[in-house]
Amino acid sequence: MQLHFSPSMRSITISSSNGFSALMKIKVAARHISYRTLFHTILILAFLLPFVFILTALVTLEGVNKCSSFDCLGRRLGPRLLGRVDDSGRLVRDFYKILNEVKTGEIPPDLNLPDSFDQLVADMKNNQYDANTFAFMLRGMMEKFEREIRESKFAELMNKHFAASSIPKGIHCLSLRLTDEYSSNAHARKQLPPPELLPLLSDNSYHHFILSTDNILAASVVVTSTVQSSLNPEKIVFHVITDKKTYAGMHSWFALNPANPAIVEVKGVHQFEWLTRENIPVLEAVENQNGIRNYYHGNHVAGANLSDTNPRKFASKLQARSPKYISLLNHLRIYLPELFPNLDKVVFLDDDVVIQRDLSPLWEIDLQGKVNGAVETCRGDDEWVMSKHFRNYFNFSHPLIAKNLDPDECAWAYGMNIFDLRAWRKTNIRETYHSWLRENLKSNLTMWKLGTLPPALIAFKGHVHPIDPSWHMLGLGYQNNTNVEHVKKAAVIHYNGQSKPWLQIGFEHLRPFWTKYVNYSNDFVRNCHILES
Repeated sequence: MQLHFSPSMRSITISSSNGFSALMKIKVAARHISYRTLFHTILILAFLLPFVFILTALVTLEGVNKCSSFDCLGRRLGPRLLGRVDDSGRLVRDFYKILNEVKTGEIPPDLNLPDSFDQLVADMKNNQYDANTFAFMLRGMMEKFEREIRESKFAELMNKHFAASSIPKGIHCLSLRLTDEYSSNAHARKQLPPPELLPLLSDNSYHHFILSTDNILAASVVVTSTVQSSLNPEKIVFHVITDKKTYAGMHSWFALNPANPAIVEVKGVHQFEWLTRENIPVLEAVENQNGIRNYYHGNHVAGANLSDTNPRKFASKLQARSPKYISLLNHLRIYLPELFPNLDKVVFLDDDVVIQRDLSPLWEIDLQGKVNGAVETCRGDDEWVMSKHFRNYFNFSHPLIAKNLDPDECAWAYGMNIFDLRAWRKTNIRETYHSWLRENLKSNLTMWKLGTLPPALIAFKGHVHPIDPSWHMLGLGYQNNTNVEHVKKAAVIHYNGQSKPWLQIGFEHLRPFWTKYVNYSNDFVRNCHILES
């Protein structure tokens, strides 16, 4: 078939050929379109086209761009142009209504909850549950999974607590082997320091560090990192204090592995004449009272209402029940003026720190007549680690605490402290410490739970001089999200918390800052299989 239009557009000829010819002519009447009509048409189109464009754009943003034809676009635009809308919004609102109804209702006791999403889909398909039953199943599954996750978290915290309270096999082996070496090797028993250097132990022109610990490997890291980071290691004197059972092993280690050119003295608590029961009666009671021992060594879950706490609070309570808090070694720092009567200024270090910078400038800090130079822990970039006030340590529902302390007062950190022993000897800090310990014992530990810091916060009240936070970075033993770049810049990093670097539960990305100072080539370390991880 062929169409032929006349030049004047007034006739159309249609011809076809299928074995014979046929001809048809159609006359078309002439029509004239005025310019006025054309103008009005264009004006109307100019007014309508923007609305069509906007509507098309909206539909496209909702997914019409996946359509490949005008037919698809028409099916989407049609209901909108005719005033009809998608029912999905109404369905969602109805589902919200059902969920709100089952939120307060009782879950049917005979409802069998699926164990997985696939089982839920299969049950829905096979049993044709209505919407209400489906909502109850969703709620039941969520509550069940929440309970299981919560129980698993508390179990994890308990296991972590036991791991933190135990002594790793390798460290126990190291202590036993070094103790045996002390009895059989004269070099392991040699005097520390040599007789000619004894006067330097009380020479205040030297920088005196005090370390109290029963962990030989940790002590070696503290001493090694301090010496290697110092610009003048020959001016360093370390006073390492340990308990009677660890003394032989600790002495052997530093006798066989001298920290030259620094001077190291190892002394057991039994070698201090001042440490008698008459001078420390409260601590004697703390160590021997049955109720106290049961609290720190007993069942930490019995009687605990886990439904009234969250995992973070439970972890803090477990940490507060660490047996180390009733150890004399942990309370020893409160007796420094008496234990070292000839020293004027010292830096006390915990055994879970690593020194990364020269600490000699600490002796130049003017404490302005205060006793304790410490980093405050109520302000800093890490809102978890550096947000500690008195309310975090004390029970302010106790009338004695509420009367004497301010819950918003800023706390400070143990672990790296500058102590002016001359100023300390003019105070009653030790007596205040003992007094509050007695009150807490009388109240059955209801005034505070966490170890040695709370009574120290009270005893040193008014005697603390804040130092720059860059000197002492905390939280590496419990804050997994510690900023590694900040760690690299800190002078002293502190693995306070349960995840010590020598434990398997230590954080892998933070452990290398500690292990770099472990001598893995040492025969005792290798024979005890303390391997670099």
